Amino acid sequence: MFTGIIEAVGNIRKMEHRGGDLHMTIATGKLPLDDVQLGDSIATNGVCLTVVSMGADHFVADVSAETLDLTKFTSANVGDKVNLERAVTPSTRLGGHLVSGHVDGVATVERREVRARAIEFWIQAPAELGRYLPHKGSVTVDGVSLTINEVDGARFRLTIVPHTAGETTLIDLTPGDSVHLEVDLIARYLEKLMQPQADVPASGLTLETLARSGFVK
Repeated sequence: MFTGIIEAVGNIRKMEHRGGDLHMTIATGKLPLDDVQLGDSIATNGVCLTVVSMGADHFVADVSAETLDLTKFTSANVGDKVNLERAVTPSTRLGGHLVSGHVDGVATVERREVRARAIEFWIQAPAELGRYLPHKGSVTVDGVSLTINEVDGARFRLTIVPHTAGETTLIDLTPGDSVHLEVDLIARYLEKLMQPQADVPASGLTLETLARSGFVK
């Protein structure tokens, strides 16, 4: 689990395709690795990757074929910058929102505008994700926890303050760029809970049965 608060910007140092999977080495920049162990998770542009080996300034992860199908790593290149965040611990401050690192889809930057000192982006999400994008709700873009300021169907507007722009890869985004998108976990779970379950039999509990048992009058 992550918070969407980026700790460092790294870059892709090496890529090896192995039988449909991708073996990727990530240079970690200023990300502290002293407490990272093999098997730990590091969000890389919002994608939860498992550390399979590591060095003083890098880690190595295997990206499965399924993850490649759902992300923009299929078109990644050596040297590409990536946002990095270590998994949360019990003492981590939840400065952003709960982020799983399981990307829901790839969205596209439609427009970029500078307003005062901030950068505003209009992002086009896949149509099926539009219902999870409420005004003033949370969304994760390339691993960064952000607030949705305006919604138009599956399009939404973000305002990136100078600090966030300077500490992430978002400052480099231009129209046409692809970004990883993860919608709010709470919205996903609420939708699932509200859906009727066809394979769950009815309980048979009614006001009449409660009355017969003396629970209501």
